[in-house]
Amino acid sequence: MDTSSLMEQILSSDNLNRAYLQVVRNKGAEGVDGMKYTELKEHLAKNGENIKEQLRARKYKPQPVRRVEIPKPDGGVRNLGVPTVTDRFIQQAIAQVLTPIYEEQFHDHSYGFRPNRCAQQAILTALDMMNDGNDWIVDIDLEKFFDTVNHDKLMTIIGRTIKDGDVISIIRKYLVSGIMIDNEYEDSIVGTPQGGNLSPLLANIMLNELDKEMEKRGLNFVRYADDCIIMVGSEMSANRVMRNISRFIEEKLGLKVNMTKSEVDRPSGLKYLGFGFYFDSRAHQFKAKPHAKSVAKFKRRMKELTCRSWGVSNSYKVEKINQLIRGWINYFKIGSMKVLCATLDQNIRFRLRMCIWKHWKTPQNRAKNLIKLGVYKKLAYSTAYNGARIAHCCQGGAMNVAVTKERLTRFGLVSMLDYYTERCVTC
Repeated sequence: MDTSSLMEQILSSDNLNRAYLQVVRNKGAEGVDGMKYTELKEHLAKNGENIKEQLRARKYKPQPVRRVEIPKPDGGVRNLGVPTVTDRFIQQAIAQVLTPIYEEQFHDHSYGFRPNRCAQQAILTALDMMNDGNDWIVDIDLEKFFDTVNHDKLMTIIGRTIKDGDVISIIRKYLVSGIMIDNEYEDSIVGTPQGGNLSPLLANIMLNELDKEMEKRGLNFVRYADDCIIMVGSEMSANRVMRNISRFIEEKLGLKVNMTKSEVDRPSGLKYLGFGFYFDSRAHQFKAKPHAKSVAKFKRRMKELTCRSWGVSNSYKVEKINQLIRGWINYFKIGSMKVLCATLDQNIRFRLRMCIWKHWKTPQNRAKNLIKLGVYKKLAYSTAYNGARIAHCCQGGAMNVAVTKERLTRFGLVSMLDYYTERCVTC
């Protein structure tokens, strides 16, 4: 494919219109110039032609990205770089043209940030490999990958495919556009900041070199962005692969392997893309399930949404809980979790009963509502006036009779077990 005149494809009306619509759909925060995505249309109407001419003449200068730090669940922070909305628009236009070119080169076992590919496909591929006898896992952790990409190595790799100097020039400018941290400018000597529309593609271009090396060595692997696991048949092979691939990553790609987090393990000790793995002795195969850390994260969020002191209506709480349930199940539906869903359902209903109990406020009102919901008068009054803590009142007895699963379902609460059963792949 001829890649010597890509800039005109990037600047075509059709491509720019698609890029604009995608940036608006993505929404996103303001960059260093404070421009909102809702202001982009007016800005392009006034300055669009000038921006196009600057890009053709290699005179366009991207603005620095705004540094945002996102806390990680296990400590530390993830550095995001928020480009201006204009730069997101240009990066999106570039990515739309370059993606089809590189899709022909990318490995079939690379799943991150690619069209029609997802994390669940990576998990299913990994399970196939594990169940083929490759039950020793090499889990390689790249230390702050997006912050450590070597610009010269990346541009050399891009230059093998892209022959349009104008495109090469603007990509290089985006890599070195700098970072604003608390209104102070800092050079971006290495790295491709997470947050830009072009960054996922650039990351895949860089790590495709790793994919090709692993394929050349005949290794079974799956990769999702910078999360890569290799599956081999023995512990000795796993340790050898860990040494050799780590050396390739550091010496040939100029990236850093975090040896404290990289490890050789069996599937049962692995956490990958939020999933854990276990051996089903009845089916004689490995299966996936939500990892314990993912479950703990779900429980923390669910507790926040069912906090009794949160001053919103119970119907709003149910709405937010439903969003959490649907999103979580849709992600983990390929895993085995019927028992887990049933347990979580019970806990959600219990916590909602406590919210309802508190909402009723007074013993008189609680007794009245319990009777209205079908509880015998004597039990209703003894429960309402017993002076016990809310949790004790809602663990069983009258509240379970009054606020049943069916009533909560009619109120709008989605059952995790029912929703999972409708959508699961492996149950």
